Amino acid sequence: MTEPEQNDATGSVPPRIILFTGKGGVGKTTSAAGTAAVAARSGLRTLVLSTDAAHSLADAFACVVGREPTPVAPHLWVHQVDAQRRFERSWGDIQGYLLSVLDAAGVDPITAEELTVIPGAEEVLALLELRQHALSGDWDVIIVDCAPTAETLRLLALPEALNWYMSRMFGVQRRVMRALRPVLTRAAGVPMPEDSVFEAIERLHRDLEQVQQILSDKYASVRLVLTPEAVVVAEARRSLTTLSLYGYRVDGVIANRVFPAGGADAWRDAWVAAQSEMLAEVRQSFVDLPIWTSSYQPGEPMGVESLAAFAEAAYAGADPLALPSGDGPMTISRSEGGAVLRIALPFAAKEDVDLARHGDELVVTVGSYRRLLALPAALTRHVVTGARVEAGSLQVKFRAEADSEEQR
Repeated sequence: MTEPEQNDATGSVPPRIILFTGKGGVGKTTSAAGTAAVAARSGLRTLVLSTDAAHSLADAFACVVGREPTPVAPHLWVHQVDAQRRFERSWGDIQGYLLSVLDAAGVDPITAEELTVIPGAEEVLALLELRQHALSGDWDVIIVDCAPTAETLRLLALPEALNWYMSRMFGVQRRVMRALRPVLTRAAGVPMPEDSVFEAIERLHRDLEQVQQILSDKYASVRLVLTPEAVVVAEARRSLTTLSLYGYRVDGVIANRVFPAGGADAWRDAWVAAQSEMLAEVRQSFVDLPIWTSSYQPGEPMGVESLAAFAEAAYAGADPLALPSGDGPMTISRSEGGAVLRIALPFAAKEDVDLARHGDELVVTVGSYRRLLALPAALTRHVVTGARVEAGSLQVKFRAEADSEEQR
């Protein structure tokens, strides 16, 4: 099994981080918990963390989990984030200001408190908890049981979306508020935000930005869990496209609840045949990724021993902690007089992709997901001369500005 690798730049050992996601009900929690149990058995300090508001890790391990990481076996801890406590630490100053605004507007306190809890706050704050654990140096392996796919994709896109707003709007708004706060307060009749509110928002933004850096690192990856059903497989394909768009590595697929062949039951034989067709499609769809299969269990795996046995059978001797291979979802290669930026977009059709450039950014839209991609410094003085979707990737050609002017 993969041992932690020394980081020469800092002298620290970065933890191996694996996020498990998939459509609801496919066995994400079981897969995450089982992988963590196997990692701990090899002597690695392992934490399994839930970012799903509907925590179920305690049920999987059949134990009581406290507000802090709880040991459940040698080298293995479980953490279901206390969202309320994390919310108060990270959102308290901002919420206090919003409550004062709503109070001035005549909103009753109970309603005001409900209105100042942002949708998806628990998942966001769980990511901040992940950041803290990743930087602590306490863990060799961190396994994350994520929310169902759609919520996870929105969550992982959030840091970059906030970055755009913070870099363009926030600084201007803060300077205006500092200069005009007394006038605006009297004119509007509601309190204007103090510097502490802006500082809290800036701190939240910095922390989420660091989360994205941690999860985009070579030591982190996403693992897709699916069942061999058409709707589930289709969602897994879309997830791979979107995760690649945002720069996250997918390192494998777990096909769960596969009916074993054999037996004289016509009903089961029909399921085996249908699943065999879907598994063939899975192997064809995710041809460059490891695909692990887990047979349908006679009972739900619960407890450390059962979860470890489940994972060991699924990985079948493969290293569940192996680092993802390849160059990652985004690469830049030099060409004569310019460069080519490649963004992996598996399964994306040409008509699904839209590309635009605004200043030093590329705006890449795939279906309903949009990424504002800050260009590397080496490309900011280049112009886009062409783009195409080919072989599962968006390829954008750049040429140095001086060369383009000479051609014109």
